[in-house]
Amino acid sequence: MLEARVYEYAVLRFVPRVDREEFINIGVVLFCKDLDYLAVKTKLDEKRIKALFGEIDLGELISYVAVFHHIANGNQNGGPIAQLDLPSRFRWLTAKRSTVLQLSPIHSGLTDQPEVTIMSLLKELV
Repeated sequence: MLEARVYEYAVLRFVPRVDREEFINIGVVLFCKDLDYLAVKTKLDEKRIKALFGEIDLGELISYVAVFHHIANGNQNGGPIAQLDLPSRFRWLTAKRSTVLQLSPIHSGLTDQPEVTIMSLLKELV
């Protein structure tokens, strides 16, 4: 069994009206420097999103979320940010912003299996 390593994570939130500060959790960003791991996992419950925020353009939301995945994965579609090292990409993804996609404060824990951990967090928090 591997030794548990420190990881950091934040919850990805959809905030359709920034002025009202209402949001719904739609994903998790997890970074573990020691295991060279960075990932974004999302779950868009379209029915729930439409019920809470009926006027939202789901296609637009999906395209915004896709950019988060591209950046985390280092894909060219993520632009120049996606070409940065893992710690820099995580810090960019979790930076404070005033847009329709925002992140919770960063939390930490211990894991030896970050993929299992992120899926567990996704199930628990989204």
